[in-house]
Amino acid sequence: MPRYKLVIEYDGTPFSGWQIQDNAPTVQGALEAAVQAISGEAARVHGSGRTDAGVHALGQVAHCDIEKPFPPGRLRDGLNAHLRPHPIGVLSADIVVDDFEARFSARRRHYRYRITNTRANLALDIKRSWRVPRHLDTDAMDAAAKRLLGKHDFTTFRDTECQAKSPEKTLDQLDVVREGDAVSILTSARSFLHSQVRSMVGSLVWVGEGRWSTDDLAAALAARNRAACGPVAPPEGLYLVRVEY
Repeated sequence: MPRYKLVIEYDGTPFSGWQIQDNAPTVQGALEAAVQAISGEAARVHGSGRTDAGVHALGQVAHCDIEKPFPPGRLRDGLNAHLRPHPIGVLSADIVVDDFEARFSARRRHYRYRITNTRANLALDIKRSWRVPRHLDTDAMDAAAKRLLGKHDFTTFRDTECQAKSPEKTLDQLDVVREGDAVSILTSARSFLHSQVRSMVGSLVWVGEGRWSTDDLAAALAARNRAACGPVAPPEGLYLVRVEY
């Protein structure tokens, strides 16, 4: 039975996250319905990670096993046809080795968080960026972000319902970049805790607004206490950019 690797982009706005749920629209559910429509099989589509409700993806990766063989291009096009009008696009489909796992074979995941630092209301970027009206000191944010790099206990930045066995993660990248009114927070690691990225972003915004210093952020990390976290950034600014294997 061939195993297919899918690279997918989606607008997370109308979905209750990636993971399939009863009585709620999800990205995984839409993909599995498309697979069944094209193949006649009830195949599970396994994602590289479970993005939350409202979170977007530019390069989510998934795999599925389909008994009926398809040329990869035909599978891609057929899935896209059955996914309409959902805001989901299958960018590519490839046959991979049987032991490839979208989640467990991943070496690094890359996320981008978009902030629009402007007094004006959002027009084109509604539900695609977080508008922060107060001016952000992005140099201070970037300096503070570097205190989170490396291997740490990230309990402070971990959702209370996170199911990971350990709060320890190794953060490889956390950069804050400004281009005009657009602020991007770029981060990468092998894996992240539930809500870790949005929790770090919210705390960094407090640094940018002058509410916290770099030392305050470091102290929050060292506290290993969820109560020490700053605000959790809203989901609409978060994008899963790509996954490395």
